[in-house]
Amino acid sequence: MGLDPDLVTPRLRLRGWRVEDREPFAAMNADPLVMEHFPSVLSRTESDELVDRIEANFERRGFGLWAAEHEGAFIGFIGLAVPRFETEFTPCVEVGWRLARPWWGRGLATEGARAALSFGFGHGDLDEIVSFTVPGNVRSRRVMEKLGMIYAQDFEHPMIPEGHHLRRHVLYRLKRENHMQ
Repeated sequence: MGLDPDLVTPRLRLRGWRVEDREPFAAMNADPLVMEHFPSVLSRTESDELVDRIEANFERRGFGLWAAEHEGAFIGFIGLAVPRFETEFTPCVEVGWRLARPWWGRGLATEGARAALSFGFGHGDLDEIVSFTVPGNVRSRRVMEKLGMIYAQDFEHPMIPEGHHLRRHVLYRLKRENHMQ
């Protein structure tokens, strides 16, 4: 794909990561409410390792989880990722987001995810993009539905241990022909 990774929407700039993003990203990943639907908060080292993986994926694939900027401030990430696990619906490309709490409820995740979907279906030439979360993550499920994604199935997330209360996930799908520009 080899394009400049920046995507611009009316309120957001989705861009490559900067060194100065790592500190607010680590603070966000250490927030128990932000990480409520994940097995645990992330340490600074784990957060930095995630940024390293994100940057490597941009190099490898030409897309990834862009750093999201609103009014010049880093607010989290929004973008496309290839899940690191195998299950009946992989390989696939997932649209995802994680925003710091002050930015919740403003439609920014939806706005940025629309841009990521357009990139994936346009420049990425993808036929389908998925998204998934735990059933109780009502905020993310609402974003998926606003994007026109359709609930497809429940599944057991293979990277979460059996018996863990977050193992069950819901999968949403969006086909290129159903994508709202």
